[in-house]
Amino acid sequence: MYKSKVLVGCVLLMYVLFVVYEFNGNETISYCLDCLITPLIALIYVIFAKRKNIFFVLFILCYSISDLLGVVSSYIPEDEISNFGDLEYYIGNSLFIMAYVFLVIKISKSLNLFYVLKNFKIHLVVLTILNIYLVYVLQVILNPNISTPNEYYLEMVYNIVMLLLLSVALLNYFYRDNKKSLYLFIGSLCIVFSEVMQVAYFYIAQRSLLNFISTTLTLVAFYFFYQQSKLLNDLNEEERYMVIE
Repeated sequence: MYKSKVLVGCVLLMYVLFVVYEFNGNETISYCLDCLITPLIALIYVIFAKRKNIFFVLFILCYSISDLLGVVSSYIPEDEISNFGDLEYYIGNSLFIMAYVFLVIKISKSLNLFYVLKNFKIHLVVLTILNIYLVYVLQVILNPNISTPNEYYLEMVYNIVMLLLLSVALLNYFYRDNKKSLYLFIGSLCIVFSEVMQVAYFYIAQRSLLNFISTTLTLVAFYFFYQQSKLLNDLNEEERYMVIE
């Protein structure tokens, strides 16, 4: 218990230091601190979580490794950063995509696909239309900053998977309607909004407030993800009926 509180204290300390350096204009240090927050949370989960889900472990590990690549890139000499930056871009974003795919699988495993298709037709149609529109908007924002077709398609896959995560988490909440599914949805919502803030920070206006909001939302997302890992899924009405039958 003491060790877990120490690590949690380290996460909060890094977050506070990130905020201080970010608003003081020291972007290099604030970026490194930002990239170290998630790996520390991953360490807390792996060591102290009693109920570990393999897909959630893979999610948080892929996410953390991608963040750690960002720390490495900040120490690369300027004459070598160009080559490493391209490599980090493709590997880092691919790891984020894998992380979100693992989280989608983790959430989907608790869903009854037949029940969802039968009872949430309107929800699925609305979510599909909304996701197509949001992917289009994000690609329009990113397009002026994309130099190769590979980057364009990578960003498109990234955005599709990210919005798929939010949609699956929302459908899971409709299906389960319990505290665990609510925490998963809030966590997914926060992490998607965090990504949107990152896009705004990198491609619209590099303002400290946007980066602060993005990192704060990521921290809140992982808090809810960690809390949901302590809970079990209660049977919904359909599953209770099936058990009785």
